Amino acid sequence: MKKNTNTASLSVGCIIAAKIGKLTVLLLSMLIYSSKSEAQSTGTKATSAEMVGALHAAFGKHPNARAVHAKGLFFTGTFSPATSAKMLSHAPHLHHLTSSVIVRFSDFTGIPDISDTIGASNPRGMAIKFQLAGGKSTDIIAHSFNGFPVATTDEFREFLLNISKSGPEAQHPNAIEDFLGTHPIAKVFVTTQKPPSVSYGTLSYFGVNSFKFVNSKGSAAFIRYQIVPEAGEQFLTADEFKRLDNDYLSAEIKKRVAAGAVKFKLYAQVAESGDQVNNPSIAWPEDRRRVLLGTITITHLADNSLEKDKALVFNPGNLPAGIEIADPMVADRARLYPISVKERQQ
Repeated sequence: MKKNTNTASLSVGCIIAAKIGKLTVLLLSMLIYSSKSEAQSTGTKATSAEMVGALHAAFGKHPNARAVHAKGLFFTGTFSPATSAKMLSHAPHLHHLTSSVIVRFSDFTGIPDISDTIGASNPRGMAIKFQLAGGKSTDIIAHSFNGFPVATTDEFREFLLNISKSGPEAQHPNAIEDFLGTHPIAKVFVTTQKPPSVSYGTLSYFGVNSFKFVNSKGSAAFIRYQIVPEAGEQFLTADEFKRLDNDYLSAEIKKRVAAGAVKFKLYAQVAESGDQVNNPSIAWPEDRRRVLLGTITITHLADNSLEKDKALVFNPGNLPAGIEIADPMVADRARLYPISVKERQQ
């Protein structure tokens, strides 16, 4: 028997906010990208400062902490590309024999001491930094739910602000309940998260934003990332879950990596004609072709000091030649990230 700790009720604003915060994690993590993104016009009405303010309104502002996915752990390892990756992109890390990686697993929300055992800590996050030649890097940001609650940055801000107005003392229907009543995809996101997982290492993760892959011949394809554990997805029974403490995921992944390498397969799910590349709230059909990009092998616990946590930034817009942004939401995030990273240093 498996236990799902996410309530179907929409009456507890903090639970909803936490789930939504995962989105925040994505949004926040995708903020910076390149000077090209700064020049892009996405039609978003909210300013970068207003978006960062909405994140703090929903999850609170905590000293030195990330605005979302504040609780997490760094690990190091390697990435070995598959031969099939070369067919899609000429990006350097998809051609070299191996690249060093830094991986961060995390809980949702911007609360640094959130319990691993409550629904608000979902979806879980996985961020990967690939170390490239010449001191360069590229990043992937993913979470354990295949999809985003809303389609645009402005809708996301509205979503966050409604969360901030919907605490336990708010009258029902509260602001977030009203919002979810008119946004069915967001309601599905909030109410159908995965059951409690055995480990960060036994969850699949999804990059909900789309990217354009270009190969050495100039052929292009639109893709979204999927990260699948070699151990398979594993969830806890209700009895198992009752015996766990607030930091069980952190403790478990440390022991798991110390006992042996933890591996994930990195895939590119390839869009077909008619798939919505610009809308992260719409998951592509499961029968879309998946191309194996390679294997991520996690081998060591990294330096998790406050200094390292404040300094290390994962940015989905940090891209090498051969990969381009396809989802305009990432360009908005590129403008937000500098603000939120600066605040984390204070």
